Amino acid sequence: MLSVLVIDDQKPLLEVMGLFLERFGNMNVKTALSAKEALNLLVNNTFDAMVVDYDLPEINGIEFLKMLRAKGDTTPFILFTGVGREYAAIEALNNGADFFLKKGDDAQSQLLEMVHMIRKAVDRRNLGRGPGTSQKLLSDALNFFHQAAFVVDREGKVIVWNKGMAAMTGIDEEKILGKGDWEYSIPFFGHRAPMLSDLIFQDDATIQQNNYSIIEKEKGTITAWIKATSKEGHPTILWMKSTALYDSKGMFIGVMGKVKDITEEMGAEFLAKSLQTIPGAEPLAAPVSSPVGMFDKILGKAKTSYRKGLRLSYREGKYAEAIAQFDQATEIDPSLAYVWHDRGVCYRELGQDTEALRNFDEAAKLAPDNEEFLFSRAEMLKMIGILRQRRDLIESAVQVLNRIVEMNPNQAEAWNSLGICSKELGKEKLSRKYYEKSQELVKQGKNRKKTRDFDTLV
Repeated sequence: MLSVLVIDDQKPLLEVMGLFLERFGNMNVKTALSAKEALNLLVNNTFDAMVVDYDLPEINGIEFLKMLRAKGDTTPFILFTGVGREYAAIEALNNGADFFLKKGDDAQSQLLEMVHMIRKAVDRRNLGRGPGTSQKLLSDALNFFHQAAFVVDREGKVIVWNKGMAAMTGIDEEKILGKGDWEYSIPFFGHRAPMLSDLIFQDDATIQQNNYSIIEKEKGTITAWIKATSKEGHPTILWMKSTALYDSKGMFIGVMGKVKDITEEMGAEFLAKSLQTIPGAEPLAAPVSSPVGMFDKILGKAKTSYRKGLRLSYREGKYAEAIAQFDQATEIDPSLAYVWHDRGVCYRELGQDTEALRNFDEAAKLAPDNEEFLFSRAEMLKMIGILRQRRDLIESAVQVLNRIVEMNPNQAEAWNSLGICSKELGKEKLSRKYYEKSQELVKQGKNRKKTRDFDTLV
């Protein structure tokens, strides 16, 4: 009988997973509500496999995986995460995860898939990783992505071509796998030419000589744009992002490339200027705008995706679809505080409290004086703290609420929340004062709360 450790901070879900694995998987299951609790269990226990939620408090699933692998623990590891956490899938792969399990609506199918993954991961670990294992993991990770993505190995041959890439190029995965010599660039340029993924370790001058304008560059990752050609032969502007991939031992295994057609967002004027710089027979345009100017243009795409997400969430209540739009916006420009905030609202509405709090935290970091964002963060801290009996989170909520009433002493809701938190902390006398202050503001008509006009925004 296999022994399995399941870690998730949602107790009802944890209980269901444990019962299912025991009854239908014939497994011996232990559970933990946090990574810290799991680490304590691992002091005196070993397991055949672990199923770990990404969204854990304090130490998330990736950090927990890193800690295990750093100690030499090679226990098969299955990351349980939602669509839209693409970076988590890639990071898990780079740190030795065995499988990724998507959260969704069909609980029974998920649990059956979990049983299958556990058995397969254990068998593979016992026999040693077979050929193609890394490729399968990469394929699983990239199929989390909403947009076109692919991977080339160290020899420059395609080893993963996701569904988005197939849709964008019209080339199915089986027809492109194993192809090298820049053949995968033909659908974009009309001829063989280096993709950004082929230039990831080159200096800026070499990248620019290949007609790319760099938007952002950091260790192991490049974001840039280039003029290309559509399947129909029309000039296009492509946004590309490439990231180096490594195995759990730190060995370079390939490069992941992501591609978006941003021609519409850039506009006809920019494209026309781009075309004017092209000598008659040259298929690619030299950059006509600085990387900074280009990045400013691309920010329009971020705002376009944000507005789509806002309509989906505020008007239609389609929170999962809205999150996908907000994901695109934060990927293009992670500095937009309101996108993080409204993404957090969607997660809150979906009942994913920990993820909602993470997004509110990010919004508050980017806009530390925004009353609306601070209040959302305080309310989420309060709710999670009360539900989980976490005094530290309630105290954190109090700190944020005090900051809000300093900025705006006429916000009745903040005073009321201070009263709730104080009561939970056993401060009855202080709690009553806060309640009275809140009621007084309402009765006198002085209640003021700064929020955006969503009807106007939408």
